[in-house]
Amino acid sequence: MSIRLARIYDAPGSDDGYRVLVDRLWPRGVSKERAELDEWAKDAAPSTELRRAFHAGELVGDAFDAAYRTELADNPAVPALRERLAEHPTTTLLTATHDEQHSYLAVLRDVLEGR
Repeated sequence: MSIRLARIYDAPGSDDGYRVLVDRLWPRGVSKERAELDEWAKDAAPSTELRRAFHAGELVGDAFDAAYRTELADNPAVPALRERLAEHPTTTLLTATHDEQHSYLAVLRDVLEGR
């Protein structure tokens, strides 16, 4: 299973495979048709409380990553998501975040890959 990260605002690629939006809120300005999603896994995104703490500057960097990993460890949506993703050779996790490579998606990818 190969997991890629991308922004929902980027045009879908022919090599994206299974496309999963991982955000609690629907991204502004993106229609469901344009997004070309296979799944919206909002339950695997950081909780509202964790997201607010991040945006307020209360949790940044490694502290945020650790808090998110703790949430993921107790989140029943994660094993279910892992099972669905295992059915696809390539998955692209999508977010509205500006830098998907240095966001919670990288933490989620590591957890889904067992790292």
